Amino acid sequence: MLCRDGKKTHMLRRLYFVIPDEPHALQVVTDLAAAGVDRGHIHALPGKGATSARLPPATERQQHDTVWHLERMLWSANLALFALAVVGLLASVYFNSVTGSAAALAALIASFAGGAVFALLVPHTHLDEFRGVLAHSEILLMVDVPKRKVFGVEEIMRHRHPEVVLGGAGWTLERFGI
Repeated sequence: MLCRDGKKTHMLRRLYFVIPDEPHALQVVTDLAAAGVDRGHIHALPGKGATSARLPPATERQQHDTVWHLERMLWSANLALFALAVVGLLASVYFNSVTGSAAALAALIASFAGGAVFALLVPHTHLDEFRGVLAHSEILLMVDVPKRKVFGVEEIMRHRHPEVVLGGAGWTLERFGI
């Protein structure tokens, strides 16, 4: 996918980890950096009463879960396209328009396929699922990595940091800082 300025945009997996405190989180960040995860792709969101001054902070967009809002907007647009394609198909059948029917059917298939891929293949963990964690003094660490690195990062957590709770995975677009 290309942006307006011609630079490539990458879809990344956002892994969520719940960490008990800042010293543990600092060690996790150090281990992830040693494993090749860019520090710019690690974002800490402290819970109520937690400190995270020495951790890479989450941006305003990340704190407000802009990905969730974008996801809802895209899903709604896809549903609207599907509904318009159904109306277009019914109208083109009524008016005996073969071209209109073919175009409406193509739009229906594209909308259905896009929705199926989105619903079945894209992970959907979001910040709202961690509101309980953020009400306590724990730290939520969001780590953005390419899909091929997800297993390696999770293995680091399982083997080196048993105190860390794996909270799921979502998606993000690197270029837009969301």
